[in-house]
Amino acid sequence: MRLFGVNIPDDKKVIIAITSVYGVGPTSASKLMQELKIDPDKKTKDLTQDELNRIKQAIEQGYRVEGELRQDIRQHINRLKNIKSYRGSRHAKHLPARGQNTKRNSRTVRGNVRNTMGSGRRKLSLK
Repeated sequence: MRLFGVNIPDDKKVIIAITSVYGVGPTSASKLMQELKIDPDKKTKDLTQDELNRIKQAIEQGYRVEGELRQDIRQHINRLKNIKSYRGSRHAKHLPARGQNTKRNSRTVRGNVRNTMGSGRRKLSLK
């Protein structure tokens, strides 16, 4: 089954399977199931075509998902870069933008991968 260009897993519960769509999280999925009066414990493969259409229509009307949401986020980040805000400069440098520490965290993103002390040590030979 496909929703918004994403393959939805058939063997999972509907409430969990819908979260594979970018922009729909667990809270949004549970609200959708309550609004549409669909059993959240039902498997995706057991849904009728009518229920699928209702889910798709509700998501289209109430949420920004997939490409549209990604485009919005990209525009927000570009706006921050263009006005040369602090957060925009952090995004441009591929560094954390929300005040996280960078000495220990985000090392792989920065390209500063250091091995731990014991990782490169040779084993002592038996005497």
